[in-house]
Amino acid sequence: MITWIQKLLITFGPPFIWLVCLIYFTQGFRSFVWTAVSYQLKDRLKLSPSASQFVTSISFFPWSIKPIYGIVSDCIPVKGRKRIPYLVIATLLSLFPWVILGLQESVRNSRDQLMILLLLQNLGSAMADVVIDAMIAEAARHEKAKFAGDLQSVSWMTMAVGGICGSLFGGYALTNFQMGNIFLLFSVLPTIQLFSCGFVTENPITTSPLPEFSTCNDTNVQNENVSDEDKLSTDMPKPGTLMRKRSNKGGKKLLTSDTSKMHGKDESLPSQWFQSFKVAGYTLFKAFGRPVILRPMGWFFLSQVTIPNLSTVMFYYETEVLNLDASFLGTSRVIGWIGLMLGTFTYNRYLKSMKLRKILMFAHVTLSMLTLLDIVLVSRLHVRFGISDEILVLFGSALSDAVHQFKFMPFLILSGQLCPPGIEGTLFALFMSINNFGSTMSSFFGAGLASVLNISSGSFDNLVFGIGIEVVCTLIPVAFLFLIPKEATGIVT
Repeated sequence: MITWIQKLLITFGPPFIWLVCLIYFTQGFRSFVWTAVSYQLKDRLKLSPSASQFVTSISFFPWSIKPIYGIVSDCIPVKGRKRIPYLVIATLLSLFPWVILGLQESVRNSRDQLMILLLLQNLGSAMADVVIDAMIAEAARHEKAKFAGDLQSVSWMTMAVGGICGSLFGGYALTNFQMGNIFLLFSVLPTIQLFSCGFVTENPITTSPLPEFSTCNDTNVQNENVSDEDKLSTDMPKPGTLMRKRSNKGGKKLLTSDTSKMHGKDESLPSQWFQSFKVAGYTLFKAFGRPVILRPMGWFFLSQVTIPNLSTVMFYYETEVLNLDASFLGTSRVIGWIGLMLGTFTYNRYLKSMKLRKILMFAHVTLSMLTLLDIVLVSRLHVRFGISDEILVLFGSALSDAVHQFKFMPFLILSGQLCPPGIEGTLFALFMSINNFGSTMSSFFGAGLASVLNISSGSFDNLVFGIGIEVVCTLIPVAFLFLIPKEATGIVT
């Protein structure tokens, strides 16, 4: 382990590795402060479950438009640099909302002002996530490509550690600190992140701000449209030699053509930016319009948006009816993080060779069965068998997060396999945004369902019925699994 980390430090430099670990740790540690946000919405603002879930859904919307941040940073360098300036801007956006909420009690006690600041904070966090992903991709390219997997492993590991620490300390902080102090305490991490940006050097670009993906051969994008299911499974772009060959055949011609257009003698800088955006948007649109990409991503969106998310309602029920305290709920989230890591390990160790359709079917059928545990919890059936509320909540949390990871791993793998050469980073960000947007719409759907069923604080009579609808909806995506390539597995060939 020490040798592996030492190699990364020598290859990429301590400042860069520190910055990567810090950003991913902060992303995981966000559970610390968002636990406080949940209690602020519930106890201080006295919002109903549906209203609380609506505010949270609006706040997380910036995660649904991640490709915009990537395209902007690629097309509009700041003083010749495409990463560090945008990372500084992102860090400031993720820092100041917590400082304002920590210092101004009147602001955090206003629903609209709180929602706007949380929206800005998520905008900064999502932008930082995109920028650091781009920096990792660039750093792992060329002669350092052999360390790409190790760098990605460090990222996931530090985020998991951050999630565990945030979940553990979040409940403790709510018991021992004022709400404002919790927000100020969390702001320490983005403050350190801001100063850390100054220690990472970025070489300024010397050419016009052409996006990297403009070198993609658009002819290939057009000619690779497929319609039948067998071609979906056999014609998927694979990373490696095939992708490099495709990009080399026509990429140079397109780059020369685009560059000649954008380097006109009288062309202003805004005009160059416009041309960059035009090329980026057109290439991204053409790539995403291919059935081989559109159909699987359509399934993953459906698998999110068709299921109403009642997590906020369950949070209200667990705290008001079951009287579970913040420390215990933090512990349950730790179990969830452990289940997530266990799901990742199990998939990588045993399920890579299994067809993705089978894995996704297993995931949704199992999730529907695990959702039945919520019905047991709400209907109090477990009490007859001497099972405590705490055990049922912990057991359900760990298993649900592990199964969700079974579903998320194929999404990551298939996304990587489907990305055409030259636009991997931006298209992958688009895939993640689709997944995030589906989750946001799922939360809106859940908030609407809770409102229709008159589920509110102190009134959970129809909660069992709502969970029953969630169980049925979890099975809907199984009917659309034909959109997933038939022969696709987790093994890249």
